[in-house]
Amino acid sequence: MTQLAWLIPIFPLVGFLINALWGKKLSKSASGIAGSAAVLASFVIALGIFLGSHSESFQPVTVKLFDWISAGTLNIPFEFLIDQFALMMLLIVTGIGFLIHVYSIGYMHDDEGFQRFFSYLNLFIFFMLLLVMGNNYLIVFIGWEGVGLCSYLLIGFWYKNQAYNDAAKKAFIMNRIGDLGFLLGLFLMAKTFGTLTFSEVFEASKAYSTDSSMMIAITVLLFIGAIGKSAQLPLYTWLPDAMAGPTPVSALIHAATMVTAGIYLIARSNPLFSAAPFTQNIILVVGLLTAIFAATIGLKQNDIKKVLAYSTVSQLGFMFIALGLGAYTTAFFHVTTHAFFKALLFLGAGSVIHAMGGEQDIRFMGGLKDKIPTTYKTFLIGTIAIAGIPPLAGFFSKDEILAFAFGRSPFIWALGAIASMVTAFYMFRLLFLTFFGEFRGSRHQLEHLHESPASMTVPLMVLAGLSIMGGFMGVPEVLGGSHWLKEYLSPVFGISLSAEAAHLSHTTEYMLMAVAVALAAAMILYAKSLYVTKGVLPEQNEINIKGYAKVLYHKYYIDELYDKFVVQPMSALSGFLYRFVEVKFVDGIVNGLGQLAMGIAQNLRLLQTGATGFYIFIMVISIIAALFLQVF
Repeated sequence: MTQLAWLIPIFPLVGFLINALWGKKLSKSASGIAGSAAVLASFVIALGIFLGSHSESFQPVTVKLFDWISAGTLNIPFEFLIDQFALMMLLIVTGIGFLIHVYSIGYMHDDEGFQRFFSYLNLFIFFMLLLVMGNNYLIVFIGWEGVGLCSYLLIGFWYKNQAYNDAAKKAFIMNRIGDLGFLLGLFLMAKTFGTLTFSEVFEASKAYSTDSSMMIAITVLLFIGAIGKSAQLPLYTWLPDAMAGPTPVSALIHAATMVTAGIYLIARSNPLFSAAPFTQNIILVVGLLTAIFAATIGLKQNDIKKVLAYSTVSQLGFMFIALGLGAYTTAFFHVTTHAFFKALLFLGAGSVIHAMGGEQDIRFMGGLKDKIPTTYKTFLIGTIAIAGIPPLAGFFSKDEILAFAFGRSPFIWALGAIASMVTAFYMFRLLFLTFFGEFRGSRHQLEHLHESPASMTVPLMVLAGLSIMGGFMGVPEVLGGSHWLKEYLSPVFGISLSAEAAHLSHTTEYMLMAVAVALAAAMILYAKSLYVTKGVLPEQNEINIKGYAKVLYHKYYIDELYDKFVVQPMSALSGFLYRFVEVKFVDGIVNGLGQLAMGIAQNLRLLQTGATGFYIFIMVISIIAALFLQVF
């Protein structure tokens, strides 16, 4: 089926055009079905190619559509690469994307912008597929910018709300900072290697020694791009604010598409990063700091979506830890399991918000497990998975990252374990405050509590199943598994996951698993004792929050610091440049030339009197002057 691969991004593009051009003429049901069917068609083709990729005869396929750019020695064709890595990403993007589309039919049913919403979703999927399938960095960059544009449109979907518009602009601008790094890296690769095609770049890079200045420069620039797109320190603050968009958007951005783009870029460029250990160490440090930093912020957040947003930032930190350790398959393994349980958690949060009539503050929830049982049970599964409790998906992938961290340094493992432990606590805090205890909302909300429709709960159940079973694709050998994912991706990333892996004995691996699970279990029990047994509730008034808890509540005041030291100075500088450079200098020159021309014209206009005698007089004077000049 590889000859049909070019259709994978085409179907969502067609879905976008249908809803964008004819959406007003379609019913909401027809619009939702058209958008969902487009993504389903892409998934079916990707699945067909994936099933055929298990044969020993399968080889990566390049699908060339046309010659694109030719400038001197630089030739960039428009072509797709279909290999094992691309196929796994395609299944995640289209599979989870389809479930989110189906969920959106119910969630957005009463919204006046229903058709516009589905057109944006389809366009988002199209650009993400372009990013994943591109066989060169330029096509990846087009998809990269496309998902950035779509995130702006979706985060600011409810554009009549100024706060949502500000959140959309924040996401767009902060991503442009990272994108500048990616773009500069792209230019440097084109100049250095004379090509942007993956295989040719990787082959040309072999001429440079390990940690050469050129390899460090290129990889650092690509990493800057990944920092922006995958919300790592210091460019992470846009992601929590992205919660302004409808909940299905949060699931799409945080689970299956945009935030994984940075992970994909580095993993796809693994030959370059493997030749730059200096950059890998930077990635490792940034991932560690982000994982712990974001996890601690999640401890004191009360918006159900904000808690999940910071958990996403933290889990992305874990993926960067794996990338920094050179464990590319492990990083992608966590991308996969995270896509399952994070999509489940966000859509579950959407179901809670739907039942609560739009309420997102967990301080006004409680006691919902009997009111919305399907949502509760599936949300519980997602929470157990992200906490790293076996045998759910999160346990296998997170444990593998921690094992590689221990192989590098017990200190790195300890920091990762702390982040994992904190994750278990704040996620079960979220679960207990939302679904247990007495209901703390209004009487009106209580009277209207209801389970979500099937279009919303069926995707939850499917994702719950994937969150339970997804980890078994990477069962380690120490537990009797063959780590199917490692074998499947070995043509892309190599046979060995990481050099440190071979140094761990089975006893050490068992010990690390036991400690990680024990820490998570202890945090779960502690959260239960606080929020269920003792009935502790978050402070209703910010004044009552003291000490370090207040710092966490205000997210370490990072947004305030950015506003004071970046936004306000830039705003003042922009105002100065506008008033004195734009208005007085640029406009002054332009307007001054116009006024000069008008003044000259006004004076010349005096010669046009309309009197024939005056014109004859001028002609005579002119003739006399000409004769005088000729004679003398």
